[in-house]
Amino acid sequence: MRLARRFLILFTLLFLLPVATHAAWWQWQPLAPDWRRADWSSAQLLPAAAIEPDATIHVFAARVGRWRGIFAHHSWVVVKEKGASAYTRFDVVGWGNPVRVNHREADGRWFGNVPELVTEIRGPRAEALIPRIREAVKSYSYSTYGSYSAWPGPNSNSFVQHVLAEVPELAHALPPTAIGKDWRADGLFAGMTPSRTGIQASLFGIAGVTLGWVEGIEINLLGLVAGLDIREPALKLPGWGRVGI
Repeated sequence: MRLARRFLILFTLLFLLPVATHAAWWQWQPLAPDWRRADWSSAQLLPAAAIEPDATIHVFAARVGRWRGIFAHHSWVVVKEKGASAYTRFDVVGWGNPVRVNHREADGRWFGNVPELVTEIRGPRAEALIPRIREAVKSYSYSTYGSYSAWPGPNSNSFVQHVLAEVPELAHALPPTAIGKDWRADGLFAGMTPSRTGIQASLFGIAGVTLGWVEGIEINLLGLVAGLDIREPALKLPGWGRVGI
């Protein structure tokens, strides 16, 4: 009984309270009422491809639309080969053929929400990794009609996590609010983290524990993540995401 009470207190402090406070804050934000009236234009985070001579890789994440933005981000990958005149964006969506190429602007807003940069790589290192990213996109297993599932996955974040796992040199973790990043098709998973810098155990992405240098310390319950970023000190809070420097 005492153990159950302690668990309930801990669950309230680590999961319910952050979500509730973020929900209260979120309702005051200027949100688009639906996707038709949302702003999907470029957020002007990237220079024009024509004036960017180097190869580049960018991973972006932006809050999703309406009430779902309380909990979740949508993520995608952008590449540009050396000397290319355009960026190529890869992401997964919940309608039609899930895997999309250049579905939106490379640095476009998502449901009006400005994306945040997860990581970027430029120059010869990016040039070497881009072919592997393209192969990772091709090898994603859930690219057929009807294979998308918003929760617990596979979804857009499951897709980007797949790319990060196939190209661990990207060496960055998705935001803790990237629901679906911990989804595993095999059910119970135990092994290395996507970055290969730690260990992870997960049950279909709805419960699990992660401990890694890149991913930090994460406890996942029902897709909500609480934890600590070790490499770049910060708290990881459900709803709020990464809170730190």
